[in-house]
Amino acid sequence: MSDQPADPATEAFVAHRNLLFTVAYEILGSAADAEDVLQETWLRWVKVDLDQVRDQRAYLIRITTRQSLNRLRTLQRRKEAYVGPWLPEPLLTAPDAAEDLELAESVSMAMMLVLETLSPTERAVFVLREAFEVGYDEIAAAVDKSPAAVRQIAHRARQHVDARRPRQVVSRSEGRAVLEAFQRAVEASDLQALMDVLAPDVVAVSDGGGLKLTALQPIFGVEKVIRMFVGSMQKIGGTLTTEPTVINGSPALLFSFDGELDGVVALRIEDNHVTGIYYVRNPEKLSRLESETSLTLH
Repeated sequence: MSDQPADPATEAFVAHRNLLFTVAYEILGSAADAEDVLQETWLRWVKVDLDQVRDQRAYLIRITTRQSLNRLRTLQRRKEAYVGPWLPEPLLTAPDAAEDLELAESVSMAMMLVLETLSPTERAVFVLREAFEVGYDEIAAAVDKSPAAVRQIAHRARQHVDARRPRQVVSRSEGRAVLEAFQRAVEASDLQALMDVLAPDVVAVSDGGGLKLTALQPIFGVEKVIRMFVGSMQKIGGTLTTEPTVINGSPALLFSFDGELDGVVALRIEDNHVTGIYYVRNPEKLSRLESETSLTLH
């Protein structure tokens, strides 16, 4: 029996699927919700008359953005009831994702947290314009605003993000070197080595979602962060092992105790020091660590 060729709607959707997932994930910060958005996008896409579609990529991005904004309102209500800090769902990405510096920066845990400080419309506009280089007219159609309003929103969002984003893009080699120094210090419980690799104003954010023990507020300052870190390791108990990995296009560590995966630690690195520690322990957010997620800006 010969394989039936895919219909044009399916072919177009499959060709752009990784792109659409990346758009939804950057707007939502949740892989599970991004997958739901893709389902909703598909259901709408198959009803479209393709003869009337001038640019399939742009049209699919428009549907995905609208569905993401609808989903974001539901997600915000869940975040308001969330126990402790909320961190984006970490994604295991291919090692070569770290080589695409533009992609690595746009989906890094640090950048995703900055995007959390934008309003839903600002976030969608910023993501489409800055990460995916979508034109103002297309963005306007996606968010139901005039092109002039979108330009203003994009300018305001860019200023907001620029004031909070990491000051520099870290090279892959620098990121790996700092991660290795942090890993050695943690595994050896070497307080001086931790002091050396952490920036004085480091911040630690841990997400247990009420299911795992974590600090209920971000911890600021190197001494408090070290005290929290050492105390947490003692409370969890067992033998700690760490494994380097690539999460959201950046170097990270998987933490296991007595061979059981406990969580993932992503780092924000600037000037050869760790300025942010993001520890996701919520077991409901660890399902995307078993297989690589393909992300793309194109």
